[in-house]
Amino acid sequence: MKRTLITGITGQDGSYLAELLLDRGYKVYGLKRRTSTENYENIKHIRNDIEFISGDLADLSSLIQAVKLSKPDEVYNLGAQSFVADSWSQPLYTAEVTGLGALNMLEAVRQIKQDARFYQASSSEMFGKVIETPQTETTPFYPRSPYGVAKVYGHWITVNYRESFDIFACSGILFNHESPRRGIQFVTRKVTDAVARIKLGLQTELRLGNLDAKRDWGFAGDYVKAMWLMLQEEKPNDYVVATGKTHTVRELVEIAFTHVGLNWEDYVIQDPAFMRPAEVDLLLGDPQKAKKELGWEPKVSFEELIKMMVDHDMQKYGQNQ
Repeated sequence: MKRTLITGITGQDGSYLAELLLDRGYKVYGLKRRTSTENYENIKHIRNDIEFISGDLADLSSLIQAVKLSKPDEVYNLGAQSFVADSWSQPLYTAEVTGLGALNMLEAVRQIKQDARFYQASSSEMFGKVIETPQTETTPFYPRSPYGVAKVYGHWITVNYRESFDIFACSGILFNHESPRRGIQFVTRKVTDAVARIKLGLQTELRLGNLDAKRDWGFAGDYVKAMWLMLQEEKPNDYVVATGKTHTVRELVEIAFTHVGLNWEDYVIQDPAFMRPAEVDLLLGDPQKAKKELGWEPKVSFEELIKMMVDHDMQKYGQNQ
């Protein structure tokens, strides 16, 4: 039986990945912060199948202990301060957890179980003010937020450990991926949650920032399959994981409101308070390498994804009425 250690297991990606690995017969260990008040909602259906280990990405000694206890064949480092907007108000914390946390996890693997295969959750936010479109594995990084900068560090330290210590370490440069398990602070879930509340008479308006921002959005359940496939390869490498298609926030809003029979223009207010200090206008990934080498393809379309999220939120609030 293969053994895996997942950081960030209670998050969106961690929950879908844990499901995937449990279905494949893995023994799954999840890192849980000692003082954690995390919500276990995403993994409540599989919580009894996971063995939790206390630890913190900012504390190397706790990660060393976690690797000793779990003896993992595969390590997936998904834990991070992952909300871009908060990275401006918490830049040091973001650097410590999102950036140096990757180093700490790699160092724990190097010291205790160097033959473990390691996955680092890199991000399309590393491209930021894009140098070329679409973005590939060789596109230069130009991050536009403390979060993006921290992710660049995590990405390059993973490459460095791969080349310096012969660790099987991969980075998945994942473009925006969403699901009903996405945190409410992210724009996709903010929209679908608001649409459900407005339709049910619980809310009257939705305030958003830049409606013209374009993103390459996919389904998180599809994307965790790419993470797993990377660690099954003969040699470690880095991959862009994306749909290769962009949509604006305005399109997202229109699909969501139309799905419940409402006109979005009657409810959406563009609010300067939600504009980023340094905006990222366009992110578009080129997933050809992942398709060719991993045989990976996204299954859920953008429209299907948004409708899935709206339906989830409608059911959630409908049950509570």
